[in-house]
Amino acid sequence: MKLLVVGAGSMGRWFADTVAENVPGAVDVAFADADPTVAAAAAEALGGRQVPLDDDERFDAVCVAVPISAVETSVATQAPRARTALVDVSGVMAAPVEAMRRAAPDHERISFHPLFAPANAPGTVASVVDAAGPATDRVRAALEEAGNTVFETTPEEHDRAMETVQASAHAAVLAFALAARAVRPEFHTPVSAALTEAVGMVTGGTPRVYREIQETFEGAERVAEAAARVAAADGDEFEALYHEASVGDASGGER
Repeated sequence: MKLLVVGAGSMGRWFADTVAENVPGAVDVAFADADPTVAAAAAEALGGRQVPLDDDERFDAVCVAVPISAVETSVATQAPRARTALVDVSGVMAAPVEAMRRAAPDHERISFHPLFAPANAPGTVASVVDAAGPATDRVRAALEEAGNTVFETTPEEHDRAMETVQASAHAAVLAFALAARAVRPEFHTPVSAALTEAVGMVTGGTPRVYREIQETFEGAERVAEAAARVAAADGDEFEALYHEASVGDASGGER
């Protein structure tokens, strides 16, 4: 398989390495990036090669692993380089799936969203199989062979879920970090310790990634509104909100 990965950051590297290590047979991996030095570093680290973004070399599969804000443009410009399949791992699904349909209506098309940082792989991977075929089947099998749990969804269900599991969750964690005062470790309760650990997980990432999540998905405003309700509640109102939260939690309850 000849594989082009457009976007040689951590997610692009994870995808390339996972596929190369787990697809049967040899995989010729090439990296292209807006920063050629990043593509060259990825190629050297993973035993691949660097190619220009505007080259006309064609590949069996092209994976777009760019920031959310660049995914539609990247799909449109890189689709002609794909002989068989288009893949994206951008973190949003409705926009890239539609872009892949427009750019390559006769190709195999699949969207993946690893729900973890590459350093924490393997993990759970959401997938939208928009047009299945042998190439996309091989890629999905490679992700599963690496120990990931791949499940199917729709673009709409995925993007709606990201409002809760990413935009709302990150906003709540960052709000706690900004509101919290420093305390000695001995004072932490199980709840505050867990929240403090979550703060470390979020702030240990890349600000640009979290910015794009907040710009793409709604959810932060609902967290602010809910916090305001809790802060303004009197005793009875607080107990009512407590009950509302307990019967409609984010793990799957109905609000």
